[in-house]
Amino acid sequence: MDIINQTNRAMLFEEINPEMLDLLTIVGDVKGIDSLSDDKVKEVNEQLLVRSFDEFLDKFSPSVYSFYNAANQKVMYTLKKPEGIADDCVSEIKIDQSNDFLKMLFTLIDTKRSQGITNVDFRFENLLDMISPKKVMDDIRQVRKEIHYLYSQHDKLDDGDPKKLDLGDKLNTMFEDASKNYNNVMAMLPLAIEDIKTRLLLGGSREENQSEAIQIGMLTIGEAGELKIIEAPKNENTELMLLDDSSGTGLANVFEEDYESITETPSSYVKDLVVRTFCPLPVVQTEVDTETEVQNYNTYLEFYKNAKDDFVKTVKPLVEKILGVRMFFDQYATKNKGMQPSLLITNAKLDMTVKSSNIPRLETYLNTVNSKNEFSDTIWFGIVPSVELESAGKVKVTRERFRGNGKVVKQDGNTMESLTMLLQVVKDYKVQVFFSFESGEETTFSSMATAGLDKYIDKCSVMVRKEYSEFAIPCIPNFTVIPKDKSGVIIDSRMLQTEHGVKLSQEKEDILKLWIEGVYVGAAYVAAGIVAAYQCPEYLRESFKNISREYPGVRFDIEASDHALRAVTTMAKEITGFTNNIKDAINRKNFGFVFSSENAQLQDKDIKRITVYKARSMAMTENGFDSLYKTLVSTYIERILRFQTGDFKHENIVKFFSNNPSSQKSKWLGTRGYVNSIIQDGDDMSYIIDDKSNLCHIDLVFNGNVKNLEVMITKGTTPVKA
Repeated sequence: MDIINQTNRAMLFEEINPEMLDLLTIVGDVKGIDSLSDDKVKEVNEQLLVRSFDEFLDKFSPSVYSFYNAANQKVMYTLKKPEGIADDCVSEIKIDQSNDFLKMLFTLIDTKRSQGITNVDFRFENLLDMISPKKVMDDIRQVRKEIHYLYSQHDKLDDGDPKKLDLGDKLNTMFEDASKNYNNVMAMLPLAIEDIKTRLLLGGSREENQSEAIQIGMLTIGEAGELKIIEAPKNENTELMLLDDSSGTGLANVFEEDYESITETPSSYVKDLVVRTFCPLPVVQTEVDTETEVQNYNTYLEFYKNAKDDFVKTVKPLVEKILGVRMFFDQYATKNKGMQPSLLITNAKLDMTVKSSNIPRLETYLNTVNSKNEFSDTIWFGIVPSVELESAGKVKVTRERFRGNGKVVKQDGNTMESLTMLLQVVKDYKVQVFFSFESGEETTFSSMATAGLDKYIDKCSVMVRKEYSEFAIPCIPNFTVIPKDKSGVIIDSRMLQTEHGVKLSQEKEDILKLWIEGVYVGAAYVAAGIVAAYQCPEYLRESFKNISREYPGVRFDIEASDHALRAVTTMAKEITGFTNNIKDAINRKNFGFVFSSENAQLQDKDIKRITVYKARSMAMTENGFDSLYKTLVSTYIERILRFQTGDFKHENIVKFFSNNPSSQKSKWLGTRGYVNSIIQDGDDMSYIIDDKSNLCHIDLVFNGNVKNLEVMITKGTTPVKA
């Protein structure tokens, strides 16, 4: 570990935010250059390297842009900042931890993980309504409670009191967050919807969601002792209110002033809405224009539903990438941090990266970080999600009797051609690429449990028996966050005006619902995440006793013994398992990095997480495909050998493999008993030097299977005795 201090830096070939810098731009023109300067590598790291999910959100600031189209009265959303539209007409919506859609997905993943329930039994609808106006309002109520609490504390203290100044800072931050939405009509809509509902349905029974006209009164006993509710005198009520809640009115004034000073085009309706939302004062408007309010409510609700629908469809591909990055980092679930996984994001589309004019830039970067005896910036893994997977052609329908799936414009996936082009380049720099197929119902656990894995094998057949085969790792199946058929979100019901007052309609056609159409995470993110995690000895120590802190997890074979049940993913089970026929096929073909959602136990404890079933690359052996750890060990040994022999000097190679107790081979053989030993029981390492061709042939034996490694020798000046 003192020579190679990390074996788990991964490179994500994906565009996250087109407005930010990307690897190709930073590297720039490389004509006549073999390697980048240290300053340039540092700049790449500063801009594109992340070590945690929070740092990723911070550096890449994933965003969606929106603008209003007066021609069709709609909100338009786009992932690229629209050109030719004035900046003040475009709103940037950050997709971060406080975005309600992302928040809902995180809650869903965490809840499913803690319950360990399969998709068929999990109640998705209980969490999906987090993006309805009612739940958005619940979040605001919590913020409101905190603001009121801090303001009342602040109000009691003397000016200049250090504690008052601290509270002032906290209040400033909270007001800053609240005020971000003043100019964002879309963010104000849920407030307006809930505000009208609260005012019009005041006093109505919650179950029936209807109300009658209201006049606030007081309970009295009449002359003859009868109980009576009489109308409360209004002016007393106002005075009492001011006496009781002076801090509330003070806060209301602050919000009013804040709104007026920040908003470019103030509206008295929105101002009152902001004040009512954050400072609901106990005074009832007796005069409400019910007809207008009901009309407004239904218009707002319809507009909100349609806008949210368009927003979700636009943002979903970006959200799936964000979830992928979170899942990559999530796999490193260890209390004691050691060799922490890191992710370098190219922030460019794969087809752009592998254009013939751009390949020299990628090669020069990889040559700089992967071909030196300095390993802190070495890239070991690559991640390519969303590779296109053509399915069988659909039956042509001439007449549509029932409403079917509309023709969805397919999101740009990565082509097999771009992926093979990338592999052709990265194989020379020993980068193992985890790739997964485009997300959807066809690539889930459920689909694989019924249809098997033949379509994946057919799709990957072009990668067999190629120079890069051992660096290509197909990851299957993808993970389901929300299944397509359980992705309906009820926004709310339309409001009806009746002779008795108003009520929310119970009719099916009046319930507004949007469909998210399923959310998925590419298997490549989780596969690269778990392999990057188990490179760290500290991670392995949490599940295994006999771990050496000297070595990374390059020789850790997750398929061996009960390793897969100890080093589990953080993903919750999705199905009850694969049938024996499917498992027999997986075992017979030994294809790909396969995840399993099976019932399993370890030391009488149920495993409720998804585990790794196979971890193979596209390199062929007599019995199926080869384990990915063999390539990793081979790369690791070659890098250690280059470092210790001064770039493969003849005499130093002989020393490296000698039986001398201080040789590297002897040290590795002497520490064979650990789960992460470089040479394990049944392994061996031998070499032959061919003076004619000036090559050193190294045979690495893993459990009886031989893997060859060739290095070019640097001739010394003195003869060597073995």
